[in-house]
Amino acid sequence: MSTGVASVEKDHLSTSTQYPSAVKIWLIIGLVMIFFQVVIGGVTRLTGSGLSITKWEIVTGSFPPMNTAQWEKEFDLYKATPQYQKINEGMSMGDFKFIYFWEYFHRLWARSMGFVFIIPLVIFWRKKWIDRPLYKRLGGVFLLAALVASFGWIMVASGLINRPWVNAYKLTMHLSLAFILYSYLLWTTFGATLPHLKVINNRMLKRGILLILGVLSLQIILGGVVSGMKAGLFYPTWPDMNGELVPAVLLDGSQWTVDNFVQYDKGLFMAAFIQLAHRTTAYILTIIVLAYFFKARKVKISSGFQLGLYMLISMLIIQGLLGIFTLINSVGSIPVGLGVMHQGGALILLSISLFLLFQLRNVKNYENVENYVGKL
Repeated sequence: MSTGVASVEKDHLSTSTQYPSAVKIWLIIGLVMIFFQVVIGGVTRLTGSGLSITKWEIVTGSFPPMNTAQWEKEFDLYKATPQYQKINEGMSMGDFKFIYFWEYFHRLWARSMGFVFIIPLVIFWRKKWIDRPLYKRLGGVFLLAALVASFGWIMVASGLINRPWVNAYKLTMHLSLAFILYSYLLWTTFGATLPHLKVINNRMLKRGILLILGVLSLQIILGGVVSGMKAGLFYPTWPDMNGELVPAVLLDGSQWTVDNFVQYDKGLFMAAFIQLAHRTTAYILTIIVLAYFFKARKVKISSGFQLGLYMLISMLIIQGLLGIFTLINSVGSIPVGLGVMHQGGALILLSISLFLLFQLRNVKNYENVENYVGKL
């Protein structure tokens, strides 16, 4: 059975509409802002800043404390939280202002994205620069953004009662929704900015990249849980886990209880389980990507797909190294710089995978591939 490219065609989503450059730039700016929102969120989490602002005030919350009295009021609200009472008791006003800054910046960036999205949209609507299909996609972006923001507050609220940190599972949901929002806008941007990018109709290549995306999505979710539970602090060694291939706590059948999964911060079980799962999935993903890379190279493909393949394998290596360096340096605390780069690297790896899938998307009509390949 031949594994060569079967057919190529233009993207059917944008063949009838050539969007103005302003619309394309606007979409790209929105994409970049979401990327940095995820990065800023990573800094906020790793600096322990997420619970410093105890209220969700959409309008008045746009302004930080402006005088000593207002700062004292905000600090008093924070002092009533479990995080202050159990971890940060006695912290100075200067230290509070530091963590307040990152949470405030995170929220301010989110509000700025709202203005960047809505104001140009109104202008483009009046100029009739956006067609119905793009309007529908942008409506999806707006709904996803609202969902991400809502889960952001649900996540913060989970750390204001009993636990001194946000709930790891709710944090993972918030992060996963942010990745979904980014992916949806990225796909929309591909359709608007790359309408003439050749499409490859090859089942083997498409099934492979879908498998990669599936495993990568699972890995991102596991990474969110690892991050939320700060599991790296408990086993900061590689390739072993504190001298063991599989931690002894996981081999103890009595530890496999629902309570250990729910009350994950009461013992070592969940930290060991989730970190082992994250490591194992990373190994599986690496094997799948390597196999896909070498198999896809034997297929006659476009230069754009070849570029994507080399970007994929390069970013996989970088991301793996970032993960290892973040882990082995998580002694006492998680290194903010490495942790944030590792999180950003996951977004880049996801972007490259979606770029490959975009070139394998379904179209209604196909041309003979031999004619196309002969022109490469």
